[in-house]
Amino acid sequence: MSIWSRISEALSALRAGEPLTQVFDRLRTPPERSVAFAIAVIALGAKMAKADGHVTRDEVTAFREVFQIAKDDEAGAARVFNLARQDVAGFDDYARRIKTMFGDQSETLFDLVEGLFHIAMADGVYHPAEDSFLVEVARIFEVPDHQFAQLRCRFVPDARPDPYAVLGVSPDMPLDKIKQVWRQKVREMHPDRMVARGVPEEARKIAEKRLAQINTAWEDISETASADGI
Repeated sequence: MSIWSRISEALSALRAGEPLTQVFDRLRTPPERSVAFAIAVIALGAKMAKADGHVTRDEVTAFREVFQIAKDDEAGAARVFNLARQDVAGFDDYARRIKTMFGDQSETLFDLVEGLFHIAMADGVYHPAEDSFLVEVARIFEVPDHQFAQLRCRFVPDARPDPYAVLGVSPDMPLDKIKQVWRQKVREMHPDRMVARGVPEEARKIAEKRLAQINTAWEDISETASADGI
């Protein structure tokens, strides 16, 4: 059974009246935790689509910014999105329940917000309503302000991202310390570590894009240091 069939089953239980917390209780441990992660991204992504008013935009295109979707699974993925966005519950209620489920797994909650940024930028526009939505979700998830700023810097194409902001370091930090931070972030991108946090195998694009941005930031910083003779 594909992940989309398992997700669809879980969301059908929600539509039938089973409480979200009860459904999530069945999804707390691997491998089912990856289903919970996907539901969280999709459910909040559906709510965010309403936030910017573009509820008819291509769901599968948006999902492709987060998940690797096989051709045969595209119809299932679209059905999951439609089931989620038909729910009348507010996004903040979803976010609080998701926060309760993942508890103190701050890295997983950060991954969730990152997935939402992928979906927000799928149409190439960062709407003010999406920003307000993401700020509130990040607050409920207790994502630190500096980490949220890193995500916004990486995804919103106002200008070339500040490499120091991408890595979460300051320009006055010694280069060897910055290098340690870069290496640690690269290690965190290993697929095995992400899967252990509950990120589905299908969500590799999250890791791939983040790794590319992190490596580019380190290259920019190290090149600048070399040019300055550091």
